[in-house]
Amino acid sequence: MSLLSISHLIHRHLLWFLIGAYLIAMVMPSPGLWIRNVSLGEINIFQAKTSISLLMIMLAMLMFNAGLGLKFSDLKDLMQKKYLLLAGLAANLIIPIVYIYGMTIAMRLLWYEPIEVQHILVGLALVAAMPIAGSSTAWAQNSNGNLALSLGLVFCSTILSPILTPATFHIFGEMASDEYEKVLQGLAAYGSGGFLGLWVVMPSLMGIAVRLVINKDWQTRGMPYLKLINSIVLLLLNYSNASVSLPQAMAERDYDFLGMTLAITTGLCLALFAAGYGLSRLFRLNRAEQVSLMYGLGMNNNGTGLVLASLALSAYPNIMVPIIFYNLVQHIVAGTIHEVMSRRNE
Repeated sequence: MSLLSISHLIHRHLLWFLIGAYLIAMVMPSPGLWIRNVSLGEINIFQAKTSISLLMIMLAMLMFNAGLGLKFSDLKDLMQKKYLLLAGLAANLIIPIVYIYGMTIAMRLLWYEPIEVQHILVGLALVAAMPIAGSSTAWAQNSNGNLALSLGLVFCSTILSPILTPATFHIFGEMASDEYEKVLQGLAAYGSGGFLGLWVVMPSLMGIAVRLVINKDWQTRGMPYLKLINSIVLLLLNYSNASVSLPQAMAERDYDFLGMTLAITTGLCLALFAAGYGLSRLFRLNRAEQVSLMYGLGMNNNGTGLVLASLALSAYPNIMVPIIFYNLVQHIVAGTIHEVMSRRNE
């Protein structure tokens, strides 16, 4: 079987490959844990040490490919639709705040474990505070979306994250009890601007620069291979994250907490994807723009959220469960959308 045939096979059935990666992670997590632990050294950014890990390199590959696949005609068109970027960023910020506030009130009235309510609140606060996921560009690229819009959403949310992330933690701190308000305030001290600039912004700019110097024939011939690389990297990233998250979540055996957390995080994820669809209808976007907006609003950089949680919240392991579930759900929803869009194109 040729590489092009393999690329088409994975592209066509990416959702099922993704589900398979999660199932493998549950029964054979060791390779995924090894991937997470591979370190290639450290560098200093703004007087802070940052580890060069295999996971970060894979994230950079996704962003480089997104920049390489960017059509400049789409970028020019995006500059004429600044309102669309603003609307998408506003929805990505406001909808989680409103949703989580409503769920917190409902759980306080109905749920019998107030500490679990706080764990879910803080976990979802970490989800909401993170910038839009770089992997959303890979999903957009694989689904023939508008890469300019996808990259624009990732760039803007990343650049604004040093301001928006602490502000979001402060807002959710007002909803939390005294102990967990202090937890959220402590999270704001962990900045990620340099980290995101190195692994998200810079690789994207490098991809754009490379596209400027290669001819159009290579761009056309190379696109199926870029999609194959994106698909493989996406599957490996999700398998690695699931290797940590799924065994840990199942080991707790607190099935009512797990079920409630899964239901609430799924509701938030679906609300954000639906908001992307609703905005695309409101602004009368074409299919490519609709796909990118849905992926952008529905997918957050939960890898960074898990890193922050592991650094600052080691005493509260259950706080990681909502982040874990949202990371799994967002890729399953993205894979479902990809599957539906692929069938429509047949």
